[in-house]
Amino acid sequence: MPLKKRLSNFAERNNGLFAPEKITSILLGTAIVSFSIYNIHQQANITEGGVLGMILLLNHWFGISPSLLSPVLDAFCYALAFKYLGRNFLKASIVSTLSLAGFFKLWEQLPPILPDLSAHPLIAALAGGLLVGVGVGLVIRQGGSSGGDDALALTISKVVRCRIAHAYLATDIAVLLLSLSYIPLRCIAFSLVTVTVSSLMVDFVQNLGRKRKLEKY
Repeated sequence: MPLKKRLSNFAERNNGLFAPEKITSILLGTAIVSFSIYNIHQQANITEGGVLGMILLLNHWFGISPSLLSPVLDAFCYALAFKYLGRNFLKASIVSTLSLAGFFKLWEQLPPILPDLSAHPLIAALAGGLLVGVGVGLVIRQGGSSGGDDALALTISKVVRCRIAHAYLATDIAVLLLSLSYIPLRCIAFSLVTVTVSSLMVDFVQNLGRKRKLEKY
């Protein structure tokens, strides 16, 4: 088959999948998530749930860079989720996974931009949860995932038929229990605040404006 024909078929199959506004939203979302993890969570010793929490857990115990952990853990979760979420989801998620790893690498080259909130864990938990929730929500709105935990939560939500916020909380709490191995119980309590806020924000951003659109039709 001629190259021109192959390119035409590829563009036809992926019409809208890599639209500029879609890519922009994914890049913005992953930038916000990685910025929050590096500048708030890691500095204030507050963890996240899901794969993000596992990244912090493995980074603490083994010193492995988040820019390496992120794509490896994501690939594992995507392999589990592929059956339920489809090929287009995987394509969009590859973009977001590489973007997330790239932004982690970028922030690691810079000193923390935000002030250290270690002395104010509740503020750190609320701010971190808010930013992560907004970032993840932006990516999910575009049919992708900012990480393997999103893919896992979306799969659980689809299989069990529950709200995505509930699926996030289930995976987050499991990781938080493991995080007790290096984070004091008091800090885990604040981590529970951040995962609750982020789960609710993902749900809110994902559905923002959609109910209004449905009402028009």
